[in-house]
Amino acid sequence: MELLRKYCDAHASGDAGDGGRFSARRSACYTDEVNETLPPLVAIVDDEEHLRDTVSRALRAEGYRTALFSDGADAWESFSENLPDLVILDILMPRMDGLELCRRLRASSSSLPVMFLTSKDEEFDRVLGLELGADDYLCKPFSLRELAARVKVLFRRAGPRAAEQGREETADEVVRVGPLSLDTRRFTAEWSGRPVRLTVTEFRILHALARQPGFVRTREQLLGEAFPHDSYMSDRTIDCHIRRIRGKLETLDADYDGIETLYGLGYRMRAE
Repeated sequence: MELLRKYCDAHASGDAGDGGRFSARRSACYTDEVNETLPPLVAIVDDEEHLRDTVSRALRAEGYRTALFSDGADAWESFSENLPDLVILDILMPRMDGLELCRRLRASSSSLPVMFLTSKDEEFDRVLGLELGADDYLCKPFSLRELAARVKVLFRRAGPRAAEQGREETADEVVRVGPLSLDTRRFTAEWSGRPVRLTVTEFRILHALARQPGFVRTREQLLGEAFPHDSYMSDRTIDCHIRRIRGKLETLDADYDGIETLYGLGYRMRAE
């Protein structure tokens, strides 16, 4: 067991001669021993070795563990056994691209933070990535300081339950609008008693609309609700998340039209 612990330690610290790359399966064996002492594990998926190593060094300097993968297929093989705590991934990669990997990750977990690294000329892919469920994106080239700041923000948003209980957005723990029910303590949503799988960001946006049905919420207001610690997001992000929310509710009710778009203003939940 001591040899196993030293082996996993070496990979977690990046001293195993592979640039810090280790599978989630390997990390899990050490996690079982001293799980409470381990910092968060960030998976970096990019086919550019220099970028992977640079990002890894920057995040390890911030106290995170890192796992490095050169393509989406390699990453998914490990993620299918044990998910990391956060994923940073490129869009264009061999074998499995970042969009497909994001889709699979979202099917496995609605709360896992996902960040895309994109080029400035990949706007369509960025929007599609957000629609697939990514939480954030960062355009290349980027500063390592900004990357570290965004990772911290994603981790703050990924564990909102305790923090949200201290916020006084509303006196009601459960918000209901027609068949829709939102539990603000558990961060769960139901439609006619059936669960709705929402990301943390989607829940916050839907909750902001459901608290005041019939009232217009601007995109700026929804950005503040969805990303309370982040000033980097654009209005387009809200549009992507609204489309995802509508899609999820429409799978449960084909006639759903409860979220109304007011062009030039924002969005409004119809009062039942």
